Amino acid sequence: MSFTIEEKGRPNTQEYRVYFKNSEGKYISPFHDVPIYANEAENIFHAIVEVPRWTNAKMEIATKDPLNPLKQDVKKGNLRYVANVFPHKGYIWNYGAIPQTWEDPNHKDSDTGCCGDNDPIDICDIGNKVCSRGEVIKVKVLGTLALIDEGETDWKVIVINTEDPEAGSFNNIDDVRRLKPGYLEATVDWFKRYKVPDGKPENQFAFNGEFKDRDFAIETVKSTHEFWKALISKMTNAGELNCMNTSVSDSPFCCSAGDAEAVVKSACAFGAEEPIPSSVDKWFYYDK
Repeated sequence: MSFTIEEKGRPNTQEYRVYFKNSEGKYISPFHDVPIYANEAENIFHAIVEVPRWTNAKMEIATKDPLNPLKQDVKKGNLRYVANVFPHKGYIWNYGAIPQTWEDPNHKDSDTGCCGDNDPIDICDIGNKVCSRGEVIKVKVLGTLALIDEGETDWKVIVINTEDPEAGSFNNIDDVRRLKPGYLEATVDWFKRYKVPDGKPENQFAFNGEFKDRDFAIETVKSTHEFWKALISKMTNAGELNCMNTSVSDSPFCCSAGDAEAVVKSACAFGAEEPIPSSVDKWFYYDK
């Protein structure tokens, strides 16, 4: 199963979009049409890379737009770039989401005591390869961190790309601690402080910032898949979310290939990129 992307609009502008196509060249939603599993028997999941490692643009699946292309988040009328909190530069993993999952904002998590953040579940890929924006990778789940982001549960699932040469050595969160010393601590530090330069308080964590293991993480991912099933079948209220899809045949939101193509055709033509502001490279320093 292979996927390609089609860019529309000018990169580094508010009109820029990244649409997805399946192996037949048909337009699809990365939220709803890319299967959650690459290999269900072995718990290998697909993941959509939204933000390549070391970049700052806060690209994300546009959950409220038809076909859910990637687009850059906008805050206070400006494109959002994540600040560099010393010693970090941009995102310190390939960052993205697992398709066909949803953190239900109406479900209060029994472990965290907080409701979901209304998005697909997030992943941090610790593999060596710097992936490209919109790349669909196959990942092994290793563990998870429970971020409480402005009062919402926001799971950060630690994964490794199955094509990484070292993937065979990583099977649980303790393997990350042993083979990539400092990475998990840096991950907690990154999520704790990344909004501080924007004038927000440090983020909090459930479980005292401890990582939960592989089995816990896999069960968490699977539970968000069940929430997504209810969403896509209209068993739960989607609110502002756009559930347009081309492959979930029993979904009331399933559309034709022609409808999907019309969405992409209506987007701005791909054009020359705008420069990224030099301020994006600034380093912010804080006492821990």
